[in-house]
Amino acid sequence: MNKQSIQIALAYISVVIGGGFASGQEVLQFFTGYGLIGVVGTLVSGVLFAFLGMQIARMSSQMQADSHKEVLYSLFGKRLGLVVDVVLSFFLYGVGVVMLAGAGSIFVQQYELPTLLGGAMMTVLVIATLCLNVRRIIDLISVVMPFLLAMVLIITTYSIFSYNASIETLDAVARESNETVSSNWLVGALLYASFNIAVGFPMLAVIGGLTKDPKAAGLGGVIGGFGLGALILLLNIGLFANINQLQGVEMPTLALSGRISPVLSVVMSVALVCMIYSTAVGMFFAFSARFAKPESNRFKLFSAVTVCIGLALSLGGFSKLVGTVYPLLGYVGFALILAIGFSWMRRRSAVKAQKTELKTYP
Repeated sequence: MNKQSIQIALAYISVVIGGGFASGQEVLQFFTGYGLIGVVGTLVSGVLFAFLGMQIARMSSQMQADSHKEVLYSLFGKRLGLVVDVVLSFFLYGVGVVMLAGAGSIFVQQYELPTLLGGAMMTVLVIATLCLNVRRIIDLISVVMPFLLAMVLIITTYSIFSYNASIETLDAVARESNETVSSNWLVGALLYASFNIAVGFPMLAVIGGLTKDPKAAGLGGVIGGFGLGALILLLNIGLFANINQLQGVEMPTLALSGRISPVLSVVMSVALVCMIYSTAVGMFFAFSARFAKPESNRFKLFSAVTVCIGLALSLGGFSKLVGTVYPLLGYVGFALILAIGFSWMRRRSAVKAQKTELKTYP
């Protein structure tokens, strides 16, 4: 394992682990709500993350891609690739809207302030960053990622060992009292991997393209994928162990931190706001950059208008938006998974044919 593989793995994890994951709401709706079988779902997603991450990173490295569009065009062709690119851009916008809703939920749950206030403050921060190009702020916020991840791990580990109900009771509560993205746990697991790959695809493709060794790039994708699977599994078990105390909660990890210490709850809320801010800026930037040149006046105006529209849309509620936008993006991501799978099988067939030909003609 070399340095490039580790860098790709860490970047892969950072792209996928956004505000939605850190809040616990994603894992709650995609895995925990199915009960014990949701644990199997996390394993399915982890394997998919590893396989897809390996294929995207390796393909990008082989192409020395400068943009995710090159990889998309290779998978779908130029015309269909353009359509997929535009559709993905609009769903990235949807993820940004979910982040604005998440900011509102934190203000309600932690500080008992109006939802609109939290969303409005996040909207102002995002617009200011996009219009003023305050890159140093984003760099500072990115430092929060390891800290936030460590907090989530500590909180969930503590929660696993402090459950106060039987597994049978927890399983029943999880299945009966929580909304899930699908009636089937396997579909939920596939959707989770699918939408996260759709969101992380642009960044992973670019990072893979910067790596000259396709094997190292592929290894980084595998390590990052299994790392994601392990994090999802741990958080899912932590939420499941306390599911009887998380009914109707918008930010499950924030609620769990409050059970440990009020001070930890405040620190966690600040870290979550930072993570949501970072994710929101990334999503709205990617969307606006698709229609206007970054740092141009048109880009700034387009960003301001679309983020304000996003604030209005975010009033639909964090958990409801997670349960609506993410599964829809997941279904779109299925096309990406199928294309990657087809490309993998085609490459394997070509390699086998080449080996057969070499054996026939020594």
